[in-house]
Order: sequence, then structure tokens, then C-alpha cells
Amino acid sequence: MIRLTKVELRRLTARRLTAIGIVGLFLITGLLLVATWVDARPLSAEAQREAQRQYELAHRDWKTNAAENLRLCEADWQRQPDPKPKLEEMCTYPEPKLEDFGKPQTVFSEITPELLQGTSYFLAFAAFLIGASFLGAEFSSGAIGNWLTFEPRRLRVYGSKLLAAATGLVPIAAVVLAIVLFGTFLIVDRLGDTANATTKVWADLAAIGGRAVVTTALAAVLGCVIGLLFRHTAAAIGVVMAYVVLAEGVFASFLEKAQPWLVRLNFNAFVRHDTKYYLNDCKTGSDGSYSCDYVEKTLSFEHGAWYLAILTVAAVLIGGWVFHRRDIN
Repeated sequence: MIRLTKVELRRLTARRLTAIGIVGLFLITGLLLVATWVDARPLSAEAQREAQRQYELAHRDWKTNAAENLRLCEADWQRQPDPKPKLEEMCTYPEPKLEDFGKPQTVFSEITPELLQGTSYFLAFAAFLIGASFLGAEFSSGAIGNWLTFEPRRLRVYGSKLLAAATGLVPIAAVVLAIVLFGTFLIVDRLGDTANATTKVWADLAAIGGRAVVTTALAAVLGCVIGLLFRHTAAAIGVVMAYVVLAEGVFASFLEKAQPWLVRLNFNAFVRHDTKYYLNDCKTGSDGSYSCDYVEKTLSFEHGAWYLAILTVAAVLIGGWVFHRRDIN
């Protein structure tokens, strides 16, 4: 099995689409860092002076009128019939702060989790594409038939291909995520705020990166299985695009309560260790009124991990059964 996996790894790395995919990953990573640098740049000197001027105006107005505005607001609140809002919610006049004016400073611990999550998306897509091509091309070209004459034990061939696709992309994913992580730190350290980059922050970011590596490996395995089932790379990509458009795009907007069973939300819950989503909760009041509120829900890391694990195991078992039973020609 190890010998077969090594052979499959050499075949995977020798493929042109694998090389193109890896080059594309590093290009996208570079563009992502360039976009981060552009977004982290502070305002121009002129814009900063304008923000300072606006802050001084607002602060001067607050010092002059805040007490009178508060008094008038409290008087209005007293005259309102019940039920009325809380006084502290209705009559709030906080002192203006300079950081509320102009562009806020980029904070390393705030933007990096989002960047790593975004990176995990295109890593998973590239891994799926490379995995689907790895198996799909062998079927469409007929090379798999020749390979089975050399190694007729189909399940060993199947397992070695999945293992090669999963492990072959792990170091690439780790390097890409490390470039994003440390590249973002260098950019924000120069242009923004890295003061709160504590040991815990680095540990949390490393954990997100580690889970993104795992999802890359899982995506490569799923790509292999889909490529095997449909025997063509384009068909595998079509299946994914149809799922994204129909399930994640169309049905998710109508069937909100089904969101915990869609791939994207579970992917996010696993990579980010819990994720939030929203449901539209509509009620009819005792007076016949009808109102809707957005209710925040949490999808746990455990739910996402079990979902992805079961999905991958089921796909691997189905792919193995089909590869073992189906006529190769």
C-alpha cells in the first residue's frame, strides 16, 4: 500500500493540472496579501486632518449641548405612554472619541481569522479540482484500465489514490496558510496594530490553520470520489457548481432551518470552531399584529466535525463500492 501510494504521489505531482493549480494558489495568496496591504493603509495626511477637525467639532458640540439634550430627552421620556423604551436606551449621548472618526486602524487579531477562513475556501476548491482531475482523467483516458492490469487489487489502487491526493496537498496547504498568516502579521505590524497578538491569539490562529489543512485533505478525497463516480473532471466541477447554486444559494434562502445541514455552514463551524447563522423568527401577536425578528443561532464545532467526517466516510465507501463493482470500460 505504501509503495502504491508513493507511485500515485509521483503521478499526482507530475500532472500538469496539479502544477497549474499550485501556481494558481500562490498567485491568489499573493493577491490576497496585496489586498490586505491596500486595505490596511492609513488615511492620507489630509484625510486625517479632516477627521481630527470633525472630531473637535463634535466634541465641542457635545460639551456645549449634551446636558441640555439629555434633560430634554428625559422630559420626553416621562411624557411617553407605557410601554416605553428604557431611559438609558432612549437618552444616550456618549462623549465623542477620536477613534470614532476616520478610518479605524487594522487590528491583526480581528482580520486574520477571516483571511485564514477565506484561504481555506480556495484551498478546498483547488484540492477538490485537483482530486477530481486526478481520477477523472484516468477514466476518460483509459489509463485506469492499464493500471489495473499491473495492480489488479482494485481497493488497494483506490485507497492509494485517495491517500496520495489527501497527503500530497497537505504540505502545499500548510505553506499557503503560513504565508497568509505571517504575511498578514508583517503587513499589519507596519501599518496597523499587532499589540494584542498574544500567545493565545497565535494559538487560535494556528488551530484555524490546522483545521484548514484538514479540510483541504478532505476536499481532495471528495474530489477523487466525485471524479471516479462521474469519470470526467468537467462533470465533477458541474456537480459542485450545481450544488453551490441550487443548495447553498437558492434552497438555503427559502429553507432557513435547513442551514445546519448544508456543507458551507458546517465547513465554517469546523474551521472557525463554532459559527453563527440567523433565522427569521415570525410571530403573530395577541393583538393580531405580525412581526419578524432575526434570531442568532450557533452551529457548534462538534456538529461541523461530525458532519464532515460522516460525509467523507460515506463518499469514500460509496466510491470504493462503485470502483470495486463497476466495469472499468
